[in-house]
Amino acid sequence: MRFLLDRCVGGRLAEWLRAQGHDVLESRERGPDPGDAEILRGAFSEGRVLVTNDKDFGQLVFVEKLAHAGLVRLPDVPPTQRITLLAEVIARHAEALTAGAVVTVRGGRIRVSARPP
Repeated sequence: MRFLLDRCVGGRLAEWLRAQGHDVLESRERGPDPGDAEILRGAFSEGRVLVTNDKDFGQLVFVEKLAHAGLVRLPDVPPTQRITLLAEVIARHAEALTAGAVVTVRGGRIRVSARPP
Protein backbone atom coordinates (compact mmCIF):
# COMPACT_ATOMS: atom_id res chain seq x y z
CA MET A 1 0.00 0.00 0.00
CA ARG A 2 0.95 3.61 -0.40
CA PHE A 3 0.92 5.76 2.73
CA LEU A 4 1.49 9.38 3.71
CA LEU A 5 2.19 9.77 7.42
CA ASP A 6 1.24 12.98 9.15
CA ARG A 7 3.93 14.58 11.32
CA CYS A 8 2.26 13.48 14.53
CA VAL A 9 2.50 9.70 14.02
CA GLY A 10 6.27 9.39 14.25
CA GLY A 11 9.20 7.91 12.41
CA ARG A 12 9.06 4.44 14.00
CA LEU A 13 5.74 3.77 12.30
CA ALA A 14 7.21 4.86 8.95
CA GLU A 15 10.22 2.58 9.40
CA TRP A 16 7.98 -0.36 10.29
CA LEU A 17 5.70 0.20 7.28
CA ARG A 18 8.70 0.39 4.95
CA ALA A 19 10.08 -2.84 6.43
CA GLN A 20 6.73 -4.46 5.59
CA GLY A 21 7.20 -3.45 1.94
CA HIS A 22 4.86 -0.44 1.83
CA ASP A 23 5.55 2.77 -0.10
CA VAL A 24 5.73 5.42 2.64
CA LEU A 25 6.23 9.17 2.64
CA GLU A 26 6.29 11.33 5.74
CA SER A 27 4.80 14.81 5.61
CA ARG A 28 7.70 16.15 7.70
CA GLU A 29 10.05 15.22 4.82
CA ARG A 30 8.24 17.75 2.63
CA GLY A 31 9.17 20.85 4.60
CA PRO A 32 7.02 23.18 6.67
CA ASP A 33 3.52 22.06 7.62
CA PRO A 34 1.14 23.24 4.84
CA GLY A 35 -1.96 22.57 6.95
CA ASP A 36 -4.32 19.64 7.21
CA ALA A 37 -6.36 20.34 4.07
CA GLU A 38 -3.24 20.54 1.92
CA ILE A 39 -1.83 17.34 3.44
CA LEU A 40 -5.09 15.55 2.64
CA ARG A 41 -5.09 16.92 -0.93
CA GLY A 42 -1.50 15.77 -1.44
CA ALA A 43 -2.26 12.26 -0.19
CA PHE A 44 -5.29 12.09 -2.50
CA SER A 45 -3.40 13.32 -5.55
CA GLU A 46 -0.72 10.67 -4.99
CA GLY A 47 -3.16 7.86 -4.14
CA ARG A 48 -1.84 7.51 -0.60
CA VAL A 49 -3.70 6.47 2.55
CA LEU A 50 -3.14 9.20 5.13
CA VAL A 51 -2.26 8.06 8.66
CA THR A 52 -2.72 10.63 11.42
CA ASN A 53 -3.44 11.20 15.11
CA ASP A 54 -5.14 14.49 14.31
CA LYS A 55 -8.91 14.57 14.85
CA ASP A 56 -9.33 17.48 12.40
CA PHE A 57 -9.16 15.19 9.37
CA GLY A 58 -12.55 13.72 10.27
CA GLN A 59 -14.02 17.22 9.89
CA LEU A 60 -12.32 17.65 6.52
CA VAL A 61 -13.57 14.32 5.18
CA PHE A 62 -17.05 14.01 6.66
CA VAL A 63 -18.17 17.64 6.98
CA GLU A 64 -16.21 19.51 4.33
CA LYS A 65 -16.24 16.45 2.05
CA LEU A 66 -12.66 16.80 0.84
CA ALA A 67 -11.51 13.98 -1.41
CA HIS A 68 -9.12 11.40 -0.02
CA ALA A 69 -7.56 8.06 -0.93
CA GLY A 70 -8.20 6.46 2.47
CA LEU A 71 -7.61 7.67 6.00
CA VAL A 72 -6.43 5.98 9.19
CA ARG A 73 -7.13 8.00 12.33
CA LEU A 74 -5.32 7.07 15.56
CA PRO A 75 -6.48 9.90 17.83
CA ASP A 76 -5.84 8.29 21.20
CA VAL A 77 -3.41 5.50 20.36
CA PRO A 78 -0.19 5.72 22.41
CA PRO A 79 3.04 5.57 20.39
CA THR A 80 3.85 2.16 21.91
CA GLN A 81 0.68 0.66 20.39
CA ARG A 82 0.59 2.31 16.96
CA ILE A 83 2.50 -0.39 15.09
CA THR A 84 0.45 -3.22 16.58
CA LEU A 85 -2.87 -1.53 15.87
CA LEU A 86 -1.92 -0.40 12.37
CA ALA A 87 -0.77 -3.95 11.60
CA GLU A 88 -4.24 -5.16 12.62
CA VAL A 89 -5.93 -2.47 10.53
CA ILE A 90 -3.91 -3.44 7.45
CA ALA A 91 -4.45 -7.16 7.97
CA ARG A 92 -8.20 -6.85 8.45
CA HIS A 93 -9.14 -3.79 6.39
CA ALA A 94 -6.62 -3.33 3.54
CA GLU A 95 -9.29 -3.75 0.89
CA ALA A 96 -11.54 -1.16 2.50
CA LEU A 97 -8.63 1.27 2.85
CA THR A 98 -7.66 0.95 -0.80
CA ALA A 99 -11.32 1.66 -1.62
CA GLY A 100 -11.06 4.94 0.32
CA ALA A 101 -12.48 3.98 3.71
CA VAL A 102 -11.87 5.95 6.87
CA VAL A 103 -10.59 3.74 9.67
CA THR A 104 -10.65 5.15 13.19
CA VAL A 105 -8.93 3.42 16.10
CA ARG A 106 -10.14 4.71 19.44
CA GLY A 107 -10.23 3.03 22.81
CA GLY A 108 -8.83 -0.16 21.30
CA ARG A 109 -11.80 -0.40 18.91
CA ILE A 110 -11.52 -0.22 15.14
CA ARG A 111 -14.33 1.50 13.23
CA VAL A 112 -14.45 1.38 9.43
CA SER A 113 -16.50 3.95 7.56
CA ALA A 114 -16.98 3.63 3.82
CA ARG A 115 -15.78 6.47 1.65
CA PRO A 116 -18.21 9.36 2.03
CA PRO A 117 -20.11 10.19 -1.19
